Formats: sequence, structure tokens, C-alpha cells
Amino acid sequence: MQISFIKCHGSGNDFPLVDARALTLSDEEWANVARLLANREGPVGGDGLLLLTPGDAAHDFGMRMFNSDGSEAETCLNGLRCTARLGFELTGLNEARVKLKTSSATARRCEAIADGVVTIETRAGPASTDPADVGVKVDAPVVDSQIPGLPSERRFTGVAMPNPHLVTFVDAVDEAELVALGDWCEAGPDLIPARANVSFVVAEPQGLFVRTYERGVGLTDSCGSAMAASAFAAGLTGRKEFGTAVMIRNRGGMVVAEAQAPESGGLVSIRGNATFTYDAGIEIDPAAGRLGELVVHNRRFDEAKAWGALVASLD
Repeated sequence: MQISFIKCHGSGNDFPLVDARALTLSDEEWANVARLLANREGPVGGDGLLLLTPGDAAHDFGMRMFNSDGSEAETCLNGLRCTARLGFELTGLNEARVKLKTSSATARRCEAIADGVVTIETRAGPASTDPADVGVKVDAPVVDSQIPGLPSERRFTGVAMPNPHLVTFVDAVDEAELVALGDWCEAGPDLIPARANVSFVVAEPQGLFVRTYERGVGLTDSCGSAMAASAFAAGLTGRKEFGTAVMIRNRGGMVVAEAQAPESGGLVSIRGNATFTYDAGIEIDPAAGRLGELVVHNRRFDEAKAWGALVASLD
């Protein structure tokens, strides 16, 4: 079958994005499509596959996200901005309620964070520290404390956005340590059987710097839900004030986040780019695991240039 897609990224978190509202592939077939298209050794590559899906009585449209290993994530906030942008362009809306795998989110067009950078604001949550939501087999919420059984003496905060995150604040990011811990969680140990995203976060005067090992992906330049979870954890631990806009940097760029306190609803909003880099099509056989030739129809050089200028300004 021939699949048309847009290659896009949110803060460097990149994906092929498919308008799947009229497509009828099974979950297994979509998982195979994700493994093929998001394979970094293939012609497209990405941190996963995004699908724009139909809405329902309560939602204007929906989003599904399959990681590069074929597993489906509960949410992906960087991907949500890109999917919402496509939904807006196809429906004519400027604001929408979006159906996610296990929850809902809102998205709206907003003022650009930099010249030429298409910007979307999303709001997701409420964030939860309930161990059952985070998927950690402990008796009480983990907030800036060690986790018995975790092969690390660092103090973590467990947050569900609704996908699970373990956030620890560090003076400097040790990537080897992060990868080792991420690999341990990725194996689905008894302590965290459904696995978890792991983030090392540096609290800076101007905001936060977040480095994440993403469940189903590995070490990634950016993870939107990890940035949301980090903003919420920073509020819980007193490192940043709830209700205050915080710039969050990562290897892929930046976003602006604002987290509500639990008693105020616990929602987290993120304002950031939804950049489309090219439009393409490719022949794909999900059952056989084969890709045909990639045909790029349109390269969006202006968007790539605008985003590059913003990233350069952060150095």
C-alpha cells in the first residue's frame, strides 16, 4: 500500500505523521509500519509514528503514537503539537479537544515562539503521582526520594502524564548513567513491569534542562511528556513555582511549560514548535516488513531554517 506522510518534529522529537482518519490497518499492522518508518537505519527514521485519527462526540480528532519499537504510548506531547497542527489544517479549527489513548488533551494555535516557527500550545493531565498510575510497585507516591529496588541512589519523583516518568534532578547529566538506568527499566523489571521514561534534569536559573531515556525509543533529544513531567516535578519539589512559565531546554531545542499545583488541577501546558520538514509518500508492506522507494514531494525549507535560527540562538 502507498502511505503519504509528513516528516515533522516538536523540539527535535521527530516523526513521520500520517492522516489515518480513513485508513483501516490493524494495531499490529500500524506497529509494523512504525518499526519500518521510524527505523533510523531506513529512509525516513524517527522517534516513532504519529497518526491523526477520527474524533468522537467529545473530541474534534484524535492522536495515536507508536514508538519505534512498535509499542503504543499513552501520549506524546511533542507529537501532539504536530498532530494538532495537521488536524487544524485539515479541519479549519484553531483549537481542539484531542482524544489520546487513555486520556484527552486540548490544543490551540498560539503566538509564535520565534519568527517563522509554527507554534501550538497543548494542555494535558492531570499529572498523577499515584504509584498505580506511574506503574511503580511501591506503597506510596515517590516524591524526591530514593526508590527501593531501583539500581540508583538518586532521589526520584514518579509522575504519570499519563505515561510513566521517573524524574531526578542532577547537577550535571551523566549520559552513561542515564542509559544504564533506562536500559534497566526498559527490561520491564518487577519493580516497573510496564517500563518507564527516565529523565535527568538540571534546574537552571532560567528554567530546566531535560535529558530523557524514552520508553520504547532509548536516549532521545526530546520528549514532550518528559518535559511536562519535569515541570510538574520541579513544582512538587520547590525548584520552580507552580503557575509560572518555565523555559525547558533539551538537545532538540526548547519549549515553554507551565504546571498547575495538584490542588489547582495538576494540568501542564506546553507551548512549542510544530515544524513540518517535508511531505512524502512511500510504498509499504507491513506484513512482509518491506519499504519501497521514498518519494519526497515538497521540502519545507523555510520552516527548517526558522527552527535552526531559534536553536542557534539558545547556544
